[in-house]
Amino acid sequence: MPQPPTLKIVEIFPSVQGEGLRQGEPTIFVRLAGCNLRCSFCDTKYAWEGGREIAVAEILRRIQKIRGRFPADWVCLTGGEPLLQDLRSLIRGLKKEGLKIQVETNATVFRPLAVDWLTISPKPKNYAYHPHFRERAKEMKLIVTKGMTFEILKKLRKGFPASRPIILQPESNARWSKTKSLRLVGRSLRSGLKNIRLSVQLHKLYDLP
Repeated sequence: MPQPPTLKIVEIFPSVQGEGLRQGEPTIFVRLAGCNLRCSFCDTKYAWEGGREIAVAEILRRIQKIRGRFPADWVCLTGGEPLLQDLRSLIRGLKKEGLKIQVETNATVFRPLAVDWLTISPKPKNYAYHPHFRERAKEMKLIVTKGMTFEILKKLRKGFPASRPIILQPESNARWSKTKSLRLVGRSLRSGLKNIRLSVQLHKLYDLP
């Protein structure tokens, strides 16, 4: 007899989306365990390992319980790297509940999932992403690290549809990274690169999870 589907989960919690074009919207986050990149600047290193196997039915029950006090319409599947796990059963369950689904991914792994919003965040040093994300992702979010250069940004802009924004997010809202982000946007404007935008981590400014 087949076992019910499970996922390795680090945490499930309500907050607001602090990053990208959905910034400020009430959202329930499901953080999945495991990552295939493990960047030095990652602010969720606790999600690289650990977590607990939880049945998909229990995950859905917990989300329903949270919605009793925090009736958000969006669920964000994040990590770690959520696409390392098979999300299909969870996504089907969320859809049955009438919820909208966002997936945040480093874009190295592609799965054809029926979600409402795909955020890709390619990482150094190669900034590689699966080509299927070019047309499916709603946005590209780039962490402005010390190694980020205009040439990297220019290459990514060329490979990603101009109608999709590239969002520059300072590393941990650090002052040096915000200054660098502003310089990159200015140079993009002068060089004719389109749809390059500034952002911050809103949830950190509000001291939210």
